[in-house]
Amino acid sequence: MNALEEKKGENIVLMDMQGVVPFTDYFIICSGTSDRMLDALSDVASDAAKKSADINARQEGKPSDGWLLVDAGDVVIHLFSPDQRDYYQLEKLWEKSKILLRVQ
Repeated sequence: MNALEEKKGENIVLMDMQGVVPFTDYFIICSGTSDRMLDALSDVASDAAKKSADINARQEGKPSDGWLLVDAGDVVIHLFSPDQRDYYQLEKLWEKSKILLRVQ
């Protein structure tokens, strides 16, 4: 999450997904204000997974779609444009999860 903050990611949320979904333990949701920013956030998230846990994260999506996903195994990072984040509302979709941290 620190890496996302340093790259100026906005409205970062860490959600505890344990017991809610079987495929991961945590979601991180973050917004970026441009395609270029989303691409940079995706790169920094992948680099952080490699440095901190020696995980080769997989990236899905394109910045122009407004939603990129970085799969780091126990942590899945969702990077959204503000419009796509508002449209999909993952925090509401997974409201049974617990929000552990919110950084505006």
